[in-house]
Amino acid sequence: MTEDPKLFGFAQLDFAGLLAVGDGRYVLRDGERERVLVLETLGAPPPTRRRRRRAKEADSEAEPPTLPLTRTTLVRAFEPFSTTEEALRWVESSVVEEETVDRLLEEAIGALNLALHGHAVASANPLPQAMTPHLAVAIRIGYGSGPEVADGEFSAAREIDVRAGGGSRRQRHAEEMRPQERLAAALGGRERFDACETLLLRARADLDAGRTREAALQLRVGLEALLAELPDAVADPGHDEDMATIESRRQEAGDLANAALTGDLDPTQLQVVDELLSTCERVLRRRRVLRG
Repeated sequence: MTEDPKLFGFAQLDFAGLLAVGDGRYVLRDGERERVLVLETLGAPPPTRRRRRRAKEADSEAEPPTLPLTRTTLVRAFEPFSTTEEALRWVESSVVEEETVDRLLEEAIGALNLALHGHAVASANPLPQAMTPHLAVAIRIGYGSGPEVADGEFSAAREIDVRAGGGSRRQRHAEEMRPQERLAAALGGRERFDACETLLLRARADLDAGRTREAALQLRVGLEALLAELPDAVADPGHDEDMATIESRRQEAGDLANAALTGDLDPTQLQVVDELLSTCERVLRRRRVLRG
């Protein structure tokens, strides 16, 4: 008697173009949880020649080239389903609540960005790729058998449109910043970005990706830059209060960075990192909003 195959839930995102990480199956382990990141390029162009082709005249009316599609699937190998009914219930319950969808997509995009970051470090590339769900041309949450999900296929899935919803809290904050206006001002030489903005963005990216030691180190220098660059950025009581809090806790940031030099941070220390970083981010967010 043949046993029924195990079924696995997944979150799948399709991106136009090629990713730095090659096709394959990558196992991610977090304690007892095991997940599998499956990357597959669909419609890939033929390999490039070793010698560069001779330049030819360009046609301004030519059709743009067709891009390959990179399918990324994060398989929840740690939580198999015993029956089709159980798998279907998981899919249906997962797509009902926006917060559940956000969490599943954050897990999937986090695993992909972990692989992209690791590839950049391994290849000594200072400019790693980083993806977000809003860059995907298609998103699915579904389930399939082991052989199916190992090839990026599935038994059943639901399409997700992240552009139609309100987005996560952080995404809504980003929309409030009107980044296109700031970008135009910066490129036009009418405004310049502060160093603390870049440093604190790196700290947040590291913390969200689980690179906690790097986050603590980035936080220290980002916090110091913020205190130096934005002491009187806006005339607002909230700004003054937050800056006073950051000033009074700058030693904590230094202690956390020193601790990160010798090993991983414990949960209490990570909570402090997040608190300090959130306060710094609030300062930047307030300045952007009040300045319009």
